[in-house]
Amino acid sequence: MNRLQTLVCAAMLLFGVGQGTSEVAIPNTPAGRTLQAWLEAFDSGDRAKIENYVKTIDPNQSVDGMLAFRGVTGGVDLLSIESSEPLHIRFRAKDRNSAIIGLGNLIVKDGQPPTVQTFGLRAMPPGVEVENVVVDAALRQKVVEGIATNLNEFYVDGPLAKQMGDAITAHLKAGDYDKITDGDQLAAQLHEDLRGISHDKHLRVDFSPFKMPPMGPPSAEDEARFHHDMEQHNCAFDKVEILSGNIGYIKFDGFMDAGFCGATVNAAMTFVAHTDALIFDIRQNGGGQPAMVTLIASYLFAQPTHLIDIYNRHEDSTQQNWTLSYLPGPRLPKVPVYVLTSKRTFSGAEEFAFDLKNQKRATIVGEVTGGGAHPVSPHLVADYFMVGVPFAKSLDPATKTNWEGTGVEPDVKVAADDALTTAEKLAQEKIKSGKEEKDKAKASLK
Repeated sequence: MNRLQTLVCAAMLLFGVGQGTSEVAIPNTPAGRTLQAWLEAFDSGDRAKIENYVKTIDPNQSVDGMLAFRGVTGGVDLLSIESSEPLHIRFRAKDRNSAIIGLGNLIVKDGQPPTVQTFGLRAMPPGVEVENVVVDAALRQKVVEGIATNLNEFYVDGPLAKQMGDAITAHLKAGDYDKITDGDQLAAQLHEDLRGISHDKHLRVDFSPFKMPPMGPPSAEDEARFHHDMEQHNCAFDKVEILSGNIGYIKFDGFMDAGFCGATVNAAMTFVAHTDALIFDIRQNGGGQPAMVTLIASYLFAQPTHLIDIYNRHEDSTQQNWTLSYLPGPRLPKVPVYVLTSKRTFSGAEEFAFDLKNQKRATIVGEVTGGGAHPVSPHLVADYFMVGVPFAKSLDPATKTNWEGTGVEPDVKVAADDALTTAEKLAQEKIKSGKEEKDKAKASLK
């Protein structure tokens, strides 16, 4: 991702809402009851309640992700219900730990209980006005044509791009979208239709009820806001500590701007520089910038190492990513490394595991990862609609393979909840065997 894409993603990272304001009446509808259930679980900060919510209502949600977000926000105050239909509700909410106000969108599938189809909260830029956007025939056509054009020009797989574009164009001509006048619902339907063909988890269609700014370099104000946000969240580094047995442990949940967050990386790696083994916890890491993947991996190699290639179809070019020749801190080329994964480990986080596994530099412990190897770029197709187009694919330099659709297979497959304990045991055994080998070597010299 480039810096603009990171800014866009950062603005979309606010998922879920805490209850906060009891004065706001929540409609007694399937969508309203689902929102209420989310509020109660999320704002409680209680793992058992959140686990029950995820199990019964939103199985695609992450328990640890919700708990982490609850810790960051301190809860979220519900400000208002913007609109309500039986299966669709919009709302405004405020992060309790900051001045951020978000516009939420929840679409559910009816049932007992209802289950979540789409649930997100988009941070509102200062000064924007929310509009009552009614999707008419002209806007539907503009959106569909814009998506098809961008897919054909930029999507990493040319034939598949044409297939997707032809499919949504056929749906449009057949009148399949005629009854959809709500922007969120049109985006959700297009998203579903495209994913049904491509199965590409990076591909997405988004709607915003306020006009999106033209794509281009972020303003100085946006950059400053983004950097402040990164500082507040410690560049997504959640925990760095020394576990029992002199095992280093680094948990981080995103690969942020390498230029801005390089000092944080160096501080973390310097802190664990004298450990006998090192565990990276990326079980809740959804990815980010390839440059940050390269930066962190560089600390684990002594010699220049070719990590990954990224092929861009539109440019017909291949970028080689090698470890960095200069680092401001110590390298750890001989320390045994363990990487913890889950089914939610995705995108750039998967590349980190993939690179280290293929270089035989780490033991991967946990679950098969999410399966997204296509870097994505946002494209504005109308004032209120954006399509995220996967424009490239990551490839192992030797095998020309990747993890798209399959995920990264762990070396030691265990449930994500058991990955840390398992990795600690493996590390302790490795440290013990290493010390025994050193003792034997010393004895043989006597």
